[in-house]
Amino acid sequence: MVNQPLAERMRPKTLEDYIGQTHLVGEGAVLRKMIDAGRAPSFILWGPPGVGKTTLARIVASRLQAPFYTLSAVSSGVKDVREAIEKARANRFFEAHSPILFIDEIHRFSKSQQDSLLGAVETGIVTLIGATTENPSFEVIRPLLSRCQVYVLRSLDKADLLTLLHKAISEDVLLKKRTIHLLETTSILRYSGGDARKLLNILDLMVGAENESDTVEITDAKVVERLQENPAAYDKEGEMHYDIISAFIKSVRGSDPDAAIYWLARMVAGGEDPEFIARRLLILAAEDIGLANPNALLLANACFDALRKIGWPEGRIILAETTVYLAASAKSNSAYLAIDAALECVGQTGNLPVPLHLRNAPTQLMKELGYGQNYKYAHDYENNFVEQNFLPPELAGRHLWNGQPNPAEQKLIDHLKRLWGNRDF
Repeated sequence: MVNQPLAERMRPKTLEDYIGQTHLVGEGAVLRKMIDAGRAPSFILWGPPGVGKTTLARIVASRLQAPFYTLSAVSSGVKDVREAIEKARANRFFEAHSPILFIDEIHRFSKSQQDSLLGAVETGIVTLIGATTENPSFEVIRPLLSRCQVYVLRSLDKADLLTLLHKAISEDVLLKKRTIHLLETTSILRYSGGDARKLLNILDLMVGAENESDTVEITDAKVVERLQENPAAYDKEGEMHYDIISAFIKSVRGSDPDAAIYWLARMVAGGEDPEFIARRLLILAAEDIGLANPNALLLANACFDALRKIGWPEGRIILAETTVYLAASAKSNSAYLAIDAALECVGQTGNLPVPLHLRNAPTQLMKELGYGQNYKYAHDYENNFVEQNFLPPELAGRHLWNGQPNPAEQKLIDHLKRLWGNRDF
């Protein structure tokens, strides 16, 4: 055990020792309740690296006294999945909890690999626990996602990281034999980036750099110095992944092409997945530019397709072109706000019936029941428009889309006002 890295030696074995994620495993939290009740559905843990996804899966299996099988999506194929399912089937007993199959980096599984899990998950042969750093909505096939709960894990906050630091110094089998003084913690917390594994790796590096008989004094200056000498110790690209993509998104949204192209270069130089960047540009085009420049979405979609066709390194040019165009475009989130307002309206009012005049009438019976009656076909009227109600009567006059004052949307607003008169847009 003493030859293991500090992060592995400090891996908690119980929920009582688990640090962070109190929204999931704290007293009275949803996942804690299920575990304490001796049951757990298939679920996916989504969160940044080093926040305890693998550890939580192991604790769940231990708490439920369930057989635990693990696969890495990086090195496992369909054959490995089927072999694990067969082992789980053989080890399943009537009264016991079904075996747990843990798949690390499940977002890297192909569609066929994910398909091979469906039957076993649906019939309860295994309880699937997946771990991913990417949004499951994009990376996990819909049939599998519908069979799993998704729980979001958060980066550890300052209090969690400090708790872990002091716990490691006072309880680790090796560190507790040393004299360690935490004089300053700002740098070690900053470089860890909310990642428990990185925090412990940095602590291990700081202690390992001193003679065993020496007192270890941890200061901000020493942390910076040691990490500059040993850049691999904290995996800079991985640490900065979420911060840099956040800066990139905010620079595009803030209409600063210089900053946007800089953060793009940081991602390119750091080896970021090009499709991840292209996907973010697509989302930006719809969420932040929207109707102010609908061509932005077309260009972002073309960027994604072209990147797949051309590959790397030329793909960086396509990403750069799209980044500059999106950053320089007028901005609007009116469509984003409108769909959220509409969803809130649906949540409040439920499944209101479709007005009869808007219903389709493919059969004679439907026509006799009034389906489609009194509907006015817009193209039969001047300017291809006739005023009529398109919402359920209970929502008549409800205003959901608010146009914003940019040239493109102002044209839409002016056109609609010419048609609808004094109605707000």
